[in-house]
Amino acid sequence: MKKLNIELTEVNIQDFYGINNKNLEYIVNQFPKLKIVARGRNITAVGTDEDLNKFEIKINSILDHMHHFNRLTESDLEYLFENDRFSPKKNISDDVIIHGLNGVIVKALTPNQRNLVDAVNNKDMVFALGPAGTGKTYTSVALAVKALKNKEVKRIILTRPAVEAGESLGFLPGDFKDKLDPYMQPLYDALRDMIHYEKLANYIEKGVIEIAPLAFMRGRTLDNAFVILDEAQNTTHSQMKMFLTRMGKYAKFIITGDPGQIDLPPKQKSGLKEAMRILKDVKDIAFIKLDGKDVVRHKLVRQIISAYSESEKETNN
Repeated sequence: MKKLNIELTEVNIQDFYGINNKNLEYIVNQFPKLKIVARGRNITAVGTDEDLNKFEIKINSILDHMHHFNRLTESDLEYLFENDRFSPKKNISDDVIIHGLNGVIVKALTPNQRNLVDAVNNKDMVFALGPAGTGKTYTSVALAVKALKNKEVKRIILTRPAVEAGESLGFLPGDFKDKLDPYMQPLYDALRDMIHYEKLANYIEKGVIEIAPLAFMRGRTLDNAFVILDEAQNTTHSQMKMFLTRMGKYAKFIITGDPGQIDLPPKQKSGLKEAMRILKDVKDIAFIKLDGKDVVRHKLVRQIISAYSESEKETNN
């Protein structure tokens, strides 16, 4: 019998051990032939060379995972132990957020999208700012679905201010929900890429996933939820303040918007622009800016955004 000592450096040991040491129990149960003792940042294992080698490799995989993702959930552990060929370096370089439907792999495709993923992993409130096509909403929804699948949150809430972008919702047929559903369509589209239709319908029916206009958030406290406010440039001062103060315990908030594409009446100030100014020095809030280089739609979209930006600069001058 031989002895192996491992020191848990540069990781949060509470995250490593898990709530009520559940992560540690899971790890210990995977190695019934080893005698494992954990004290603080030190783990000692006694057993054969073969078993100790397997244990060390797996612990190093777990630590590599934590270094990259800054967390360790039960789902993460299950994946790490079920996949014997797990390669931390390959996993990190792929920047995979989730595996969607029909083989779709959702991942950060640009440096700023990676910055957004890192910010959400490290902060509970993140502003993702940039023009259309930069993937800010899609990436945010993917992060929300991942958090739900990993049981980091109990529900997802997706919301938008019901501001008409040059069109009138009042003339659309149907009841209030029927009028709003087309406006919320980009959020539904993103979810349908990532969750099977029947499961998504079940989630929506049970309230695990909620898609609603911003007005429906008033008076609520959003606990244990991953909440995304989309098209935030079209919020007013009172709407933005109301939304930001809905944040409850164990919640993640992402606010996405394009400060250059505001559909509010000319004299109405954007709540997003105001929040960017007021909250810029709050250290626990991250502001991630995306630009034309992050456009992942047709290559013409990047050129269109660039052309409009130049035109607006000339007009302002």
